[in-house]
Amino acid sequence: MSLKAEDSLKRIGLPSRDLAELPHSTKRFPDGAQYRIEIPSVESPEQLRRVVEKAEEYEIPLHRVSQGSGVMLLTDKEIEQMVEIGRSEGIEVSLFTGPRASYDIGATSKSANSAAVSWRIRGADQLRHAVEDIRRGLHLGIKSFLVSDEGLLWVLNEMKKEDEIPKEVVWKISVTTGHGNPASARLLEKLGAGTLNVMTDLSLPQLASIRSAIKIPLDVYISVPTSYGGFVRHYDVPDMVRVASPIYLKFSIPLGQNVYPAGKHLLGTMLGYADEEVRQARIGYEHLQRYYPLARTSKRGAKGLAVPA
Repeated sequence: MSLKAEDSLKRIGLPSRDLAELPHSTKRFPDGAQYRIEIPSVESPEQLRRVVEKAEEYEIPLHRVSQGSGVMLLTDKEIEQMVEIGRSEGIEVSLFTGPRASYDIGATSKSANSAAVSWRIRGADQLRHAVEDIRRGLHLGIKSFLVSDEGLLWVLNEMKKEDEIPKEVVWKISVTTGHGNPASARLLEKLGAGTLNVMTDLSLPQLASIRSAIKIPLDVYISVPTSYGGFVRHYDVPDMVRVASPIYLKFSIPLGQNVYPAGKHLLGTMLGYADEEVRQARIGYEHLQRYYPLARTSKRGAKGLAVPA
């Protein structure tokens, strides 16, 4: 007689259901911390400086910033400035891999089903260009990159195996890949993912089931961009940290606009983004202090952060 589905899942080390009992996660960052704070959509050195200033003003721990437009849309000087800010502040700076379908001439990424393909790699030329983006970022000092295509992730991991890319470089899986179950999370971890940004609307039991299946940190939006739901989950933060650690808490703009690809013409808007994202982070941080004051966070420059060289 064939096994039941739940028996098959258990046999390969996966949970067979969402964990409604919300078990405490005993997994931690390398320094023993449970959570870190990330500010996304940081597109320029000017915006990064503003984020650092506002984090000091709001007295929140800041560990990572991430960018969405891509390495390809920054000049060498801009990347060098972001590297220097990240290095001096002990903050991880994660830049997005450049070419994607939405930047190309293809019609699918402009269609009604564009969400499924817009951030993917289209063709062998884009794959090569994405690897060149990584090489350029590495040369300028970046050690963390967002990846939105599993094929590219596999290529980059193979390059690590051949020592073409330093082992300490982190591949941060973008929310645009749309992953939200334990099997997908396990697969990405095996392919070399360093952190995983899951779907924005997962319940606490669903997050707990994914956490039980993998060791790498989860990246979870608390204030969610409009394009991914536009909701806020500040009251979920304490339980998220408890059941899903190690976790990066991400704070975006619930009612913001699409800013990709960002440029100098949007600098005023992006500085406003920085102000509000850090304010949202302060709100989430205060909830955590009220309801889970013993939760441990990292210091800047802590072990496991891919701080620029």
